[in-house]
Amino acid sequence: MKEISTKRIVSRKGRDMSLFWQEYKMNVKSMVIWALCVGGICVGCLLLYGSLEDSVSEMADVFANMGAFSEALGMDKVNIGTLEGYYAVEISILFSLGGAVYSAMLGAGLVAKEEEGKTYEFLNALPLSRGKILAEKFGAFVGLSFTFHGICVCLVLLGFAWMGSMPHMESFAKYHGAAFFMCLEIGTVCFLLSVICRKRPISAAVGIAMFLYMMDICSKVVPALDKLKYFTPFSYSNAADIFSGGNTDVWLREIGVGAAVFGIALCASFVVYQKKDLM
Repeated sequence: MKEISTKRIVSRKGRDMSLFWQEYKMNVKSMVIWALCVGGICVGCLLLYGSLEDSVSEMADVFANMGAFSEALGMDKVNIGTLEGYYAVEISILFSLGGAVYSAMLGAGLVAKEEEGKTYEFLNALPLSRGKILAEKFGAFVGLSFTFHGICVCLVLLGFAWMGSMPHMESFAKYHGAAFFMCLEIGTVCFLLSVICRKRPISAAVGIAMFLYMMDICSKVVPALDKLKYFTPFSYSNAADIFSGGNTDVWLREIGVGAAVFGIALCASFVVYQKKDLM
């Protein structure tokens, strides 16, 4: 039998491949499909603006004064009558939700699939420590998420270029950076869930993503629930707040809470996996 290196495992085709690249290649096809679907929807909505521009511009003031509904969607902060405002209010929601659901599903499946498919025996028989296994799987999660966002951002920029009007690039970069970190935070929480569970908790992961989005809506609509914004990553990745300038101090505090959740979930994943009984 071919000797297996401590840094490599054997793929089905017989070629040596790190665990990171094996996980990346196993999930890259679904990632590209998700990216093309989410990015394609965003581009389609951008192109649709051309036929809606006149009517949207006429209704911009009405949309901005619809009380709680306007506040929930950010229409009171940016002008929906412009292409940039239309993107910040309408299209960014599709992008954020699509990215969050994808990251949640990806994170929830990377570890639990080994126990569900009874492949953990082979994986843990390799001369790789549990910490190394988990680190490479999480690295694949980050790599796939980064590629997903890269594809979507390129498609969105092509859509803006096609429309002949580019967004404010600093705000655009700031929003997509926040959205990327938001997806990492949600995906890492679901990664911890994957470490704990013995079957892929896909439904729970999607539920977590949607629940966090509803928390963000509630924090904007119900004054008594305003503090919820510190517990949902959708708050610091809100495009309307970012494109309008927002309150930088509050935004940084929200990012800080998100970073703490990310760190705690990641550390807990390693602690739980090191102690987990895989028999």
